Amino acid sequence: MTGRAPKAARKASSSSAGIHGIVVAAHGRHYLVAPEGGGAPLQCFPRGKRSEVAVGDRVVYEPTSADQGVIVEIAERRNLLYRSDQYKSKLFAANLDQLLIVLATEPHFSQDLLGRALVAAEANELKPLIVLNKIDVEAELAGARMRLERYRALGYPVLEVSIKAQPDAALEILAEHLHDHATLLLGQSGMGKSTLVNLLIPDAEVATREISTALNSGRHTTTFTRLYPLQDGGALIDSPGFQEFGLHHLTEGTLERAFPEFRPLLPHCRFYNCHHLQEPGCAILEAVADGRIARERHTLYAQLVHEASQIVR
Repeated sequence: MTGRAPKAARKASSSSAGIHGIVVAAHGRHYLVAPEGGGAPLQCFPRGKRSEVAVGDRVVYEPTSADQGVIVEIAERRNLLYRSDQYKSKLFAANLDQLLIVLATEPHFSQDLLGRALVAAEANELKPLIVLNKIDVEAELAGARMRLERYRALGYPVLEVSIKAQPDAALEILAEHLHDHATLLLGQSGMGKSTLVNLLIPDAEVATREISTALNSGRHTTTFTRLYPLQDGGALIDSPGFQEFGLHHLTEGTLERAFPEFRPLLPHCRFYNCHHLQEPGCAILEAVADGRIARERHTLYAQLVHEASQIVR
């Protein structure tokens, strides 16, 4: 798989002889599909080696046995969130409404990963929610809040919780934001992502074991993406932790618009094809120089533009 955008999903036909379902888990090329009308999920494989399927995809499948099937069509997606480097892409999920990014007061979170996740959300027109966990660790709280201040100033909501110390309060804060939305959960290891899943999905550990068995014929693994329906409507999609978030597939035009502080200034550059890197009369660079745009945010933009320009020959 190259770093190019994944091939567009085919639109599922309502007249298809197959059964409609939704992909609720993925591990490699193994997928678990829940029938639209209810019933036990089936392990399914896509027809064709190059077919790319994501959790959250609505599909048409044909059963091949009591517990297995073949995915024959993928319905048109509202969106598809994925990360990519020069060589390959890694799908997160499809048909999302929002992105929930879990951070913690300790260990220190990566502002680079946070910035990249926010860019990905903007590029896919997803609502981003930042969750700062472990606020009961008071010695680290002020520092974490300071590091998040620039994102608050940009209008990104920051929800402060302590999932282990105050689970009921955390549940109340989060529930209103998750209701009736398809939410992808992202976070580095150690931030409390698994604890959050167990808080929101009381039987998550049991469901994880069942999904693992269904996907891998009994071999236990938790390194897969899975979708959990929420009791009050909507769905939570959990993905494995990661340390890199490449966005090689985003064009320069998409990147400049994915920084909300850039957008009002874009029409004011001297040149219509300004790259906002070193051009004279650049409104973005002027805003960086006088402090209206954080230098670290522009550095991230420049890095992403550089990465997107790298072509494997």
